Amino acid sequence: MTSDRIMLGLGLRLLAVLTLSTMSAVLKLAAAHGANLAEILLFRQLFALPLLVAWIAIGPGLGTIRTRRFGLHLSRTAVGLTGMVFNLGTVMVLPLAEATTFGYTVPIFATILGALVLREPTGWHRWAAVLVGFAGVLIVTQPGGTHIPLFGAAIGLIAALFVAIVAIQLRHMSKTELPTTTVFWFSLLSVPPLAIAYPFFAQMHDWQTFGLLILIGVIGGAGQLALTAALRFAPVSTVVPMDYSSLIWATMYGWLIFGVLPGIWTWVGAPVIIASALYIAWRERRLGLARTGPIIAPGEDPQDPVIADRRG
Repeated sequence: MTSDRIMLGLGLRLLAVLTLSTMSAVLKLAAAHGANLAEILLFRQLFALPLLVAWIAIGPGLGTIRTRRFGLHLSRTAVGLTGMVFNLGTVMVLPLAEATTFGYTVPIFATILGALVLREPTGWHRWAAVLVGFAGVLIVTQPGGTHIPLFGAAIGLIAALFVAIVAIQLRHMSKTELPTTTVFWFSLLSVPPLAIAYPFFAQMHDWQTFGLLILIGVIGGAGQLALTAALRFAPVSTVVPMDYSSLIWATMYGWLIFGVLPGIWTWVGAPVIIASALYIAWRERRLGLARTGPIIAPGEDPQDPVIADRRG
């Protein structure tokens, strides 16, 4: 892996972060215009599909969407949709910077789930980082205060928990499925249940609101593709630190569009959460490099981006 390809991966990850942060700002605008969560969910998934299909057709080819693990994709869709409800709900009920900060707790939940569900060995270093991370959450939320409503904080933490669950699912699925295949089936399978629910929640909007809803899907799909593409050129452990630039965009959009700046406790607690998450990522990377034994199973191509990502 050359340094040029790593820089390309970093650039794509930064682009993905900017794009998804922009989607969150557009989502909040659509909600301010009267769009509800059910409408936003359908438009988010439906209008991302054309971009995704075009990307697959140009890249690995439409033949790569064939799968023998349809049931696994169904379960991933169920968990992913549930998580998306909480993720988008967090953006709707909290200021952008605070909603983004709660997203940084994903590595904390991933560590807990890895230890409790997957029985992964977890030393005191990472458990200490988990405790520090939750201390950061307490700093941000200020329980009992009025800085962040407890309902919004609960939604944000549940959203992060579901993202961590999806990450574990994807780790398992990556043994046989390409990232584009997984994203395609998630997007496709989530549309029918959302379309069934849509008539019960649909409202009449002006053309500007419908334009914002369509834009959510297009921008969200582009961001998802940028995330996938970044992993073709750089390992996860290399690109993940770029995700924390989202706080910059969330703060900027919150100020320019909504006239809201993060509270003082968000400025204090966010670096604590970020430091905890980065330490967990660094520790996992260090332990991964120290493990012995074959990482690539017989018959696997080490140049395959999925396998390379798992090794990284």
